[in-house]
Amino acid sequence: MANEQKTVGWVIYPIGSKPKWPLAFMLGFQQYLIMFGATVSIPLLVGGAMGFPPQELALLIATVFFNSGITTLFQLSRAGTRLPIVQGGSFSFLGPTFAIIGMVAAKGGNWQVQIQQVAACIMFASVFEIVLGYSGIMGKLKKLIGPISIAPTITMIGLALYGIGAPYMATNWVISLITLVAVVVFSQILSRKVKYFLLFPIITAIAVGWLAALIGTLAGWIPATNAANLTNGLQLIKNSPWFWIKPLIPFKWGFPQINAITIAGSFGMLAAYLSSMVESIGDYHSVSRISEAPPPTAKMISKGLGAEGLGCLVAGILQSGNGSTSYTENIGSIGLTRVAARRVIFCGAILMLFIPMIAKFSAILATLPQPVVGAMYVALFGFIASVGLSNLQYVDMNNSRNLFILGLALFGGLSFPAWFGAHPILWGADGSAFRVIGTIISTILSTPMAVSAIIGISLDNTIPGATREERGLAYWEREATDENWEKAEAEWAKMKEGEERKIAGFEAVQK
Repeated sequence: MANEQKTVGWVIYPIGSKPKWPLAFMLGFQQYLIMFGATVSIPLLVGGAMGFPPQELALLIATVFFNSGITTLFQLSRAGTRLPIVQGGSFSFLGPTFAIIGMVAAKGGNWQVQIQQVAACIMFASVFEIVLGYSGIMGKLKKLIGPISIAPTITMIGLALYGIGAPYMATNWVISLITLVAVVVFSQILSRKVKYFLLFPIITAIAVGWLAALIGTLAGWIPATNAANLTNGLQLIKNSPWFWIKPLIPFKWGFPQINAITIAGSFGMLAAYLSSMVESIGDYHSVSRISEAPPPTAKMISKGLGAEGLGCLVAGILQSGNGSTSYTENIGSIGLTRVAARRVIFCGAILMLFIPMIAKFSAILATLPQPVVGAMYVALFGFIASVGLSNLQYVDMNNSRNLFILGLALFGGLSFPAWFGAHPILWGADGSAFRVIGTIISTILSTPMAVSAIIGISLDNTIPGATREERGLAYWEREATDENWEKAEAEWAKMKEGEERKIAGFEAVQK
C-alpha cells in the first residue's frame, strides 16, 4: 500500500516566508543565474536560424529575459498559481518556430519578417492557452492525473536534456568538473557547517567555474577556440553600452502582417502550447512537492496555465521569438538551496526586468562558459528526475499493473521522441492543412514529457486492476484542497521573516 506523506527535505524558507530584502535579492540573483544558461540558448538558436545581426541578437537575448521577468510576476500574482516558479522560454516552441522561419524564408522574407511572423503566431496561439487555463477546463482534468502519471512526466522533465549535460561539460572537462564538484561540496557538505553555503551553493559554484575559466584564459591554458575561453566574452563586455531601453519596446522589429503563413504557423504552435502545458502541470506538482507544500489544486493549475498564456501573449508583443513556460532548473535549485519563498522569486523577477536594461552587465552574464552551464544541468536536472520518482511513494508499487504503466510511460518518453525528433511527419505541401497536422503530431511525439504524460494518463484511467488508493489518487484528493493551502498560508504568515524556520532548519542540518 502507498506510504503516508513524507517531506523531501527541510525547507529553510517556505513559500510564504519573507526573508529580509537584501538576502531575498541575493537569493533572487542566484535564481537568475540558474535560468540564464538555458534561457540564453533559446534566442541564440532562434536568432541564429533567422540570421540576426550581432547587435540585434544581443537585443533579442535581453528581450527574452525582460519577458521572463514579466511572466514570472504574472505567475506569482493572484492571476497565477502563486507558486515559487520562474517563467522563461521553452524548447517546446523551437520546432514550430523553425517551421515558420522556413516558410517565410522560402518566400524571400528576411530576418525582420521572420521574427514578425513568429511573434504573430505565438500571439494568436496564446489565446488557446489563456482560454483553456482561465476557463477551468484544464483544472477539471486534474482528477484524471495521478502520481503514477505525474511521476514519469516530471522524471522526463529532468531527463529530457540528458543529451546536453555531458556534451556541454565535454567542451572543457576541467572547468566543468571543477564546477560540478563545487556544487556537490557546497550544497551537500559545506552547507551542513556554514550557513552561507546552505543558502548560496549554486551561485558560488557558478562563480568558481567562471573564475577558473577566467584564470585559464588569462594564463593561456585554455585555447582560444575552446568553449571555456573568455577572450571574446571580455571583448563583448568592453564594447557593450551601459544602458538601453530597447528590450521594453513592443513590436521593435515591425508590426507583423496577417497572411496564410500566420494562420498555418499558429496552428503549428498549438502543439508547442499543449506540450508546455503538460510540462507545466508536472512542474506545479514538482515545485509544491519540493517546497513541502500541499499539492496544487485544480483552481491553481487553471490560473497557472492562464497566466502562462498571458506571458506568451506578452512575448509575442515584445517579439522575444519564443513562448513562455515554467522553468524546471529553478525548481531543482529549491531542493539544493532549501529556499522556496515567493519573495525570493519576486526579487529574481525584478532583476530580470532591470538587468536586461544594463547592457554591459548582461554582457558579463553572456560570458558564462558552456562547460559551467553543462555542470549546472547535470546537477539540477538530475535532482528534478529524483523528485519526479519520489511521487511514487504514494503508489502501490507491488501492483504489476502500476509497474507496467510506469515502465511504458518512462520508456515511451525516451524512445518515441528519439524517433520522431529525427523523423518529423511531413504530410502534404508546405503550408497545407495536412502539413500543419503533421507538425502538431510531430511536436507532441518529439517532446518526452508530453509522451510520458499521454501514456501515463491514458493507461492509468483505462486499465483496471487498482483502487484509487493503490493508484495514489486518494492522497492527492485528500491533500490538494483550498483548506490545506489556507492552513499552510496561515502557518507561514506567523513566521517572522522566516527566521524561526531558518534557525531551526540550520540547526537541524548541523545536527
